[in-house]
Amino acid sequence: MQVADNKVVLIHYTLTNAAGEVLDSSAGGEPLAYLHGKGNIVPGLENALTGKQVGDKQQVEVSPEEGYGQPNEELIQEVERNLFDGIDTIEIGMQFMAQTPWGEQPVVVTAVTDETVTVDGNHPLAGDVLNFDVEVVEVRDASEEELEHGHAHGAGGHHH
Repeated sequence: MQVADNKVVLIHYTLTNAAGEVLDSSAGGEPLAYLHGKGNIVPGLENALTGKQVGDKQQVEVSPEEGYGQPNEELIQEVERNLFDGIDTIEIGMQFMAQTPWGEQPVVVTAVTDETVTVDGNHPLAGDVLNFDVEVVEVRDASEEELEHGHAHGAGGHHH
């Protein structure tokens, strides 16, 4: 069976950056399960896996445009420190959930003064080339429930 839209695909992968540092990996754990064609993984990797079969291995270089995009300056904001009322210590690198017009958005603190906190809502890998070493370990038809929910269920997928 080939990787195609509406198939549940299980992959083992290792993700590295341009310097060759491992950023994430399924090695030693469960493979990642996703529903192909539903945007559950970055577009560049999903496109590269289309048509592959169990046992296929490949290296995929994903550009920022096909990964997490380029950093968006509008997602970097300086806000008043009093918005963090009740939090005594705010340090660079801390993560918070911010309320936005489109729902909750994770942000990372990038600068702190006595009056302001600068937060960045960009994905941490925005602007980065992503290098995947990937192996297809299973391809199966998605269940009706998985198709309705838009993601894979079970081991390596979403659990309800």
